[in-house]
This record gives sequence, structure tokens and C-alpha cells, in this order.
Amino acid sequence: MNNLLSITKAVLLAAGRGTRMRELTLDVPKPMLPVRGKPILGHIITGLAEAGVTDVLVVVGYRADVVTNFFGDGAAHNVRMSYVTQETQDGTGRVVELARDFAGADGFILSYGDILIDPVNYRTLARPGEEEAIVTVKHSDDVSQGGAVFVNDAFDLVDLREKPKPGEPTSSWYNAGVYLFRPSIFEFTARLQKSVRGEYELTDAIRDLARSGRRVRACELSGAWADVRDPEVLAALDRPST
Repeated sequence: MNNLLSITKAVLLAAGRGTRMRELTLDVPKPMLPVRGKPILGHIITGLAEAGVTDVLVVVGYRADVVTNFFGDGAAHNVRMSYVTQETQDGTGRVVELARDFAGADGFILSYGDILIDPVNYRTLARPGEEEAIVTVKHSDDVSQGGAVFVNDAFDLVDLREKPKPGEPTSSWYNAGVYLFRPSIFEFTARLQKSVRGEYELTDAIRDLARSGRRVRACELSGAWADVRDPEVLAALDRPST
């Protein structure tokens, strides 16, 4: 079946400046900040290439020239790279829409450009089963800063709530920010309405996909994971391991 072929496409979201990085992103977008001497995006692309990904679309915006000048056509990084610009910062759901032509009839891995994971996880995502989507998760006692992922006994996603407030339903599974999607996701991003935050949320589309009766599987990441959200996390990643 075509669904069982290895995934060879990836979409990376790298349009934002990353204002919490303060002066560190005056001249570069956050995904281009160095970690252990290499841009965050560089670590992601290396891991994807090692997993068999051959084509990478980067969604750029703030200081797009820094990204395109560094990676070019991707040949030096063992992938074919292309770029699309996010003109309006109106949410992650609209960003995924920009990948529709790139994906075509193929599945694709999607990652935020500031998420670092153990590269072995890319190999897992690149060889999925018949599910329509995979949402990676990490176990956490505090999911208030991101998405709470609710699963059933088969570890299928049944609900996804963004930054649950005290008193609201919660979960011990945190949305880790790396996904596998089939083209069916575009049916649901196209229908999105703005959330209470005034944005088109990818998490709303994922929830709707799961509730449509199609299987969305949660996948616990192995090894290290980092959301490079602020200067403190960035500094910690550059400290020598002991």
C-alpha cells in the first residue's frame, strides 16, 4: 500500500523571530541560533536526512535571507530544500496550508524550527503505519505551557487542548511539537476558524481530524528533547555534558 512507504518529505516552521530571545534574534530568526556550533535548523535537517528525508520545505518570514543564504538548495546538507514565505503571522494552522503544494499526495514530517529531539525519532516518524497522523509527546507533570494530549488505552489521540488553565481538564502528555501528517490534514486546516487567541491553530485541526474517525496516534519521544524557547534553555544546551 502507498500509505506504508517511507516518508521522504519534511516541513520546518521557521518564520518567527522569537521575541523571548531578546537581543539574540535582532539579526537572525530563532531557528538559526547556534547550539553546539550549529544552527538549530541544521541539527533538525541533519537528523531528517539521516532518516531518509530527501526534500525539505522551510516556511520562512523574519530574516528569511539568513536561512536561505545558509542552506541554499540543500545540497551541502544532503537534501533538496525549498522555501515559502509566511506573509501574515496568523497561526500555525495557516502555516501548514502553505505546504499543500509541496506535499501533494505524500505524507510529511512537520517540526517547529526550535524543537530539538534525538535523531532516532525522525526514523520512527519516517516509517509510519496506516494512521492519518502522529503527534509526538513527552511525559510531563506540567503541560500548562503547551498542548495537553489526551490518549486512550491504545495510545491514540482523542483530544488536544492548548495551554489548559487551572481547573480545566489536563493530561500528563505534552505535545512535543513534531508530527507526521498525511495530506488529509489539509481538509481540516482549510476549515479552521480563529481561536480565542485570534489565531488559526494547528492543534484544532488535529483534534478535528481525530474526531472525524481517522486514527491519530500519539508517539512518545525517546531520548533528549528541548523546546529552545528562551536564552536560558539555549545556554543550557551549550553547556558541556558531565
